[in-house]
Amino acid sequence: MSDHTDKSGAKWRLANFLPYQLSIASNAVSALIAERYRKRFGLKVTEWRVMAVLGDGENRACTQQALTQVTLMDKVAVNRACKVLEDRGLIRRVPNERDGRSHLLELTEEGASIHREVMPLALATERELFDGFEPEEREQFRDLLDRMHARAGELSHKS
Repeated sequence: MSDHTDKSGAKWRLANFLPYQLSIASNAVSALIAERYRKRFGLKVTEWRVMAVLGDGENRACTQQALTQVTLMDKVAVNRACKVLEDRGLIRRVPNERDGRSHLLELTEEGASIHREVMPLALATERELFDGFEPEEREQFRDLLDRMHARAGELSHKS
């Protein structure tokens, strides 16, 4: 096993590796929120993410491909989540007038009702996560995440 060091000579640790830190933080936050609504609504994280996107004002109806792009989830995971949600009657497929080869997915009334119930819970959890952060720190944190996301996108397009 090799001994990795950075430019300063400091030993490399997985716990300090940005992609790992982001992944662990994201998984911890997602698991916390999912735990709070899994028992009540029977939704997995991927299923809730699909519902959250479809319940968002900008994405009221979109294709499965668009859901994959917006959530940055694997297309198999999105497909599986959509199938479960459709089987449960929480989303439905409607014709896509702009592209006859695909369908748009949208929340059903029952899906929208669950979305309306879960969102306050998710937002309350977000507030709890930010307890102890100053308003400026919250804004800075969001800005830094947006910038990191944008930079990753730029680098992805260069490869």
